[in-house]
Amino acid sequence: MDLRFTRNFDRELRTIRNTGASMRPSRRRLTFLSAFGAAAALLPAVTWGGAQQGNGSDGGEVAIYSARHYDTDRQLYDAFTRETGIRVRLIEGNADQLIARIQSEGRNSPADVLITVDAARLARAKEAGLTAPHGSALIAQRVPAGLRDPDGHWFAVSQRARVIMYDRERGAPEGLSRYEDLADPRFRGQVCARSGSHPYNVGLVASVLAANGPERTEEWVRGLVANMARPPQGGDRDQFRAIPAGQCRLAIANTYYLGHYGRSEKPEDQALFRRIGVIFPNQAPGDRGTHVNISGAALVRTAPHREAAVRFLEYLTDAKAQELFALGNMEYPAVADAPLHPALAAMGAFRAEPIDTTGGAARAAEALQILQRAGWR
Repeated sequence: MDLRFTRNFDRELRTIRNTGASMRPSRRRLTFLSAFGAAAALLPAVTWGGAQQGNGSDGGEVAIYSARHYDTDRQLYDAFTRETGIRVRLIEGNADQLIARIQSEGRNSPADVLITVDAARLARAKEAGLTAPHGSALIAQRVPAGLRDPDGHWFAVSQRARVIMYDRERGAPEGLSRYEDLADPRFRGQVCARSGSHPYNVGLVASVLAANGPERTEEWVRGLVANMARPPQGGDRDQFRAIPAGQCRLAIANTYYLGHYGRSEKPEDQALFRRIGVIFPNQAPGDRGTHVNISGAALVRTAPHREAAVRFLEYLTDAKAQELFALGNMEYPAVADAPLHPALAAMGAFRAEPIDTTGGAARAAEALQILQRAGWR
């Protein structure tokens, strides 16, 4: 992975901040009732984001079903509308709800684009027949093959590395360089982690499963659970914040959560960022590399606005969009030459594990079963 500083970060970040207030769309809350299978499920309130048309032109619309919930994404939608005249209609929810909704809506679904925060759910949507190849040569040119579905159904728009964090004041623990080392009895009572059922941890265990097989993976998860300093709780931020609080010595978390502390202007946030060290696991020659979560996008098979949808998908790989992902939300871009936030670059360079573009949904389901059997709940 090519990681580099952006020379004009201060100027770019000021631009993001200054435009954020004027670019944030208005929201209306609506409640929908969605049936999935034989059961009816009440979906939570969703947002329809209507950005203003650029130059007074009416370029149609695109309906986005997104599991991402960030202000920077709304800035991106508004920028897309100003540039193209295509209005964005946004529905937010978790990926399972959105996939179930598309299924229940059938051929009458208004969804054009599905965005999730993990590859497994994109793979599941593909296997369920909900997505279609986008056919864009531009996306194929911009996004590396390892970050794209081989059949062209979906691709990554951004990445977060799932790493091991430690207390710099105590120093990096010896003998900890791989995810597998977290199960070593030497680290008994030292590890903090969020719920095993969270997609980030399901993805991590699916990665270990692909590398080591089911028996060794379950043994590893049991060892890791035995090494936990407390029952799984909270989000990723809660894990590394527990380190200086003395609740644990090690934490499993995504880089972008720590990166937000590095970009903060608060002295206490900067102090925490300087104190937390990062280990990028599995970096030895011949090893598989550090696991990354992706946010990715797919064209819905029944998209009523296919042309606008493909244009939006291509926009997600544009330099401006990738800059917002990288500088605005502290993520690693999917396009190689996009800028990187200095706080992320300060964590160090690393080699990423290739994305599992085949069999991801089935492997994630097996990983979840292993997690439940091994007690990581």
